[in-house]
Amino acid sequence: MSISGSMSSALSGLTAAARSAELISSNIANALTDGYGRRELQVSAQKLGSTGQGVHIVGVSRDINQALVADRRIADASASNMGQRLEFLTQLSVALGSPEEGSSLSGRLASFDSALIAAAAEPESSVRQGNVVETARSVASGIRSVSTQIQSARAEADAQIATEVGTINSALVSIAKLNTNIASTSGGGQDISALLDQRQQLIDKISAFVPLREIPRENGKVALYTTGGAALLDGLPATLGFSSVNLITPDMTLASGALSGLTINGRAIDTGDKGTIAGGSLAANFAIRDDLAPAAQAELDAVARDLITRFQDPAVDTTLLATDAGLFTDGAAAFSALNEDGVAARIGLNAAVDPSNGGAVWRVRDGIGATSPGLAGDSTLFSAMQTALNGARTTATGQFAGGQSGAVMLTAKLMSSVASDKLTLETETGFASARATALYSLELEGGVDTDSELQDLLLVEQAYAANAKVIQTADDMLQILLGM
Repeated sequence: MSISGSMSSALSGLTAAARSAELISSNIANALTDGYGRRELQVSAQKLGSTGQGVHIVGVSRDINQALVADRRIADASASNMGQRLEFLTQLSVALGSPEEGSSLSGRLASFDSALIAAAAEPESSVRQGNVVETARSVASGIRSVSTQIQSARAEADAQIATEVGTINSALVSIAKLNTNIASTSGGGQDISALLDQRQQLIDKISAFVPLREIPRENGKVALYTTGGAALLDGLPATLGFSSVNLITPDMTLASGALSGLTINGRAIDTGDKGTIAGGSLAANFAIRDDLAPAAQAELDAVARDLITRFQDPAVDTTLLATDAGLFTDGAAAFSALNEDGVAARIGLNAAVDPSNGGAVWRVRDGIGATSPGLAGDSTLFSAMQTALNGARTTATGQFAGGQSGAVMLTAKLMSSVASDKLTLETETGFASARATALYSLELEGGVDTDSELQDLLLVEQAYAANAKVIQTADDMLQILLGM
């Protein structure tokens, strides 16, 4: 080989070594960067005729396990879905409280029960009467508070849906642009690794909201479909449509048209657990807004209905007519079975016994409909109300419909049911999170190994030094020749 040929070969080797060192440095620096694919320089022998002329840089390969990434995305979506549902049940459980807490729903009912017993023992005491009124007020307030929490959770889910839809739409547009850039850049023979990283990061972001399938297309492009079969990106990006509301009340539902559904390119899609977008946090938020929270509200309405009807029974308070409201009211009126939806948000204390509303506390002793105080030592009504509170009655609606229990027991059943559902979901969420974490760890293990990269860097340095030595030697030979 000639001196010039040796120098040319060495220069190509220096170039390849420098480029390889640059890629190794990038690998080490981004070892823990999500969406980063390990780079490796691809080279081949460079020949001039049959004579070797160093190395030729073919390009840069991006090493990533696409099957593992796809599994991890599905796992992320599942974990996100379960996590959202668990957060709702946790909030509901906190709102209901624990049985041992006096501020819990069952604790308030227990205090009301104790106040009735104390008042029956000392019916002439205005303090005892006042305690009955205040504990009854606390019960009604507690039920309304839980209802408010449920509707707040629906409103938060509705707002989160709007946020996620906006993020998905924006990401789809960006992915479509990256598809175009990747196709044009790869066609020009340039390194597209950074563009592929950006695209993977955007797809990963979407996959937490909606589980996706990534399908390769020509020239490095990809198409995106939900696991339910809806096309989000195949050439042009799809547009998801959704309209949020500021306030949600128990009567507002998707079926009534008061709440927005989801559309893809203007076409309404099924947002249920077996629908087009099932599996991610977007579906979980729809489930909270349209299924889980309304179901919880219905159970709470059943408790409120049971409590109101126990005390508006003329057999308990003989001063009441069949259409009169009792100690507890439905929006200041008697409860009607035709208007049960949202009764937990309307339950209140009868103004007739509420001094702050012009009432008098002695009516809890003498009757809601009493026009004047009765016998000071008459405990009949207190005893009747205490019996009504704890007496077994057939539950009219809800998951416990048809069974018999007292008001305290019915409330305890509701709290126990929520706690049980929460415990079950905690187990499922733990499994989903563990699976997602395990797949993410496998993805990292198959990514950049910093020890291996450092070993490769030592080899690159040796190759660089060897090529530099060849150039130095060739230069020395030329200097000798020129000096002859």
